Amino acid sequence: MERIWLKSYPEGVPADINPTAYPSLGDFFAASVERFRDRVAYVSLKRTMTYGELDLRSRAFASYLLEVVGLPRGARVALMMPNLLQYPVALFGALRAGYVVVNCNPLYSPRELHHQLADSGAEAVVALENFAQTLEKAIAGTSVRVVVVTGVGDLIGGARGFLANFFVRRIQRAVPPFRLPQAVRFNRALAEGRARKAELPRIEPTDLAFLQYTGGTTGVPKGAMLTHRNMIANLQQVAAWIGPVVGEQGETFVTALPLYHVFALTVNAFVPTMIGANNLLIPDPRDLKSFVKALGDTPFTVITGVNTLFNALLHNPQFLRLDFSRLHVAVGGGMALQRAVAERWKQVTGKPLIEGYGLTETAPIAAVNPLTVEDYSGAIGLPAPSTDIAIRDTEGRDVPLGLPGELCIKGPQVMAGYWMRPDETANVMTADGFLKTGDIARMDERGYLYIVDRKKDMILVSGFNVYPNEIEDVVMSHPGVREVGAVGVPDDRSGEAVKIVVVRKHEGVTDADIIAHCRQHLTGYKTPRHVEFRDTLPRSPIGKILRRELKDPSEPKKQRQKQAADEKSD
Repeated sequence: MERIWLKSYPEGVPADINPTAYPSLGDFFAASVERFRDRVAYVSLKRTMTYGELDLRSRAFASYLLEVVGLPRGARVALMMPNLLQYPVALFGALRAGYVVVNCNPLYSPRELHHQLADSGAEAVVALENFAQTLEKAIAGTSVRVVVVTGVGDLIGGARGFLANFFVRRIQRAVPPFRLPQAVRFNRALAEGRARKAELPRIEPTDLAFLQYTGGTTGVPKGAMLTHRNMIANLQQVAAWIGPVVGEQGETFVTALPLYHVFALTVNAFVPTMIGANNLLIPDPRDLKSFVKALGDTPFTVITGVNTLFNALLHNPQFLRLDFSRLHVAVGGGMALQRAVAERWKQVTGKPLIEGYGLTETAPIAAVNPLTVEDYSGAIGLPAPSTDIAIRDTEGRDVPLGLPGELCIKGPQVMAGYWMRPDETANVMTADGFLKTGDIARMDERGYLYIVDRKKDMILVSGFNVYPNEIEDVVMSHPGVREVGAVGVPDDRSGEAVKIVVVRKHEGVTDADIIAHCRQHLTGYKTPRHVEFRDTLPRSPIGKILRRELKDPSEPKKQRQKQAADEKSD
């Protein structure tokens, strides 16, 4: 497809970037910490860490892995932590030492964690002690031989660090007993690494940087192989895009999404490092009271999140009273942004909510709206610099401009393939080098992309395509609806029918009210036939609504039974 989107690029944004601006993430990191050595890099639980301290600690951790435990070049190092200071130290330490980072969700079950450790061949794990019991149950039968365990307060230090650990262990009782006799404490590992001062290896652009696991909703999770070149390319693409708006002075990022997720990994771990920004780490955004208090204590300029996170903030009275005078960029990714949430955000903060689009397989940014847009348009934006786009039908043919088809992406940020899954790689990569995303999209005459829906989530009603995103947008515009998810369910007459699962703002809202509202805005076959009310909707770790769990009305009961069984087994 001709790059018609270039005519819509903001002034100063180039058509192409240099994907080898740095040979590796280690070289990128070294250059950044040298420039910004005295600036505050991270704030976590009121403890600050400068770029200089991050440099020394990450080098110490690299030396520990290289010299003390002697991991071979290219070994996989799993990280299993929320947003604490230990995460960037371990992340940059492992990358500088030439290892491959495997990000693990701390909330994994032992089965899920075992699969990821075994599949990746990880030889080392760094885990928060709160989740060490899960690691103990998952580690048998894997290649893990190095275990580093840390506590919440370990890098806070002093009396405050001691009290933080005491509170989590003794008051909250959030550290279940575990037995990992091979485990070494994080601070001891740093101390041993500082004493060795290993020489850091040369890393090539084609070396793997991450095995970032994805696809758990459609089958066995698989590791997307992201090289140093993939990650540097995406950083250069983001740098080119944000350069006219986000500077290298006075920026404070809010990092509420977990850094182990690819969106936050790039946008909240690497981008602030690139510009020397301060980074406010939120360990648990589900604790809205603490989250909003931290926002009130920290004048912030950039915030990222997903639709459900922004929606939750907008329903918090304390958030509505915050000072947003310094905020100038708010970016939503990871899931579709809903019009009602975007418009309410603009009303409350005075700033637009910028939507972008990406995948684990694209490191992740593939498209984003200009940071200068004023209002929500429904578009996911323009393709990033050095990115080619194709919209194709089921036969692999390009569709005419404006018509929907599968979104296909080509660029230096596209993964090298799936780890040990050549068959899965072949399923998503075309002969001409495009990644098939599985998303249905269209492009307008200006080059803006619009996601219609996920291919697998599409509902087929009497032969007509119905896209859940459209249904959810309409339902969310009802004043009595807090959240909604739309799915297709079997129907004897139409094959499938639309079902919506709704979280109400108050119990006075009825299914008849919502269906009447939908009839005003949707054609007949798109109007929901079934309405179910729930107190909450099932979500992934980053807040995506899990549509597959909305189809079964007994799902909430099953979830409660599963949770009770898990607690009993623990």
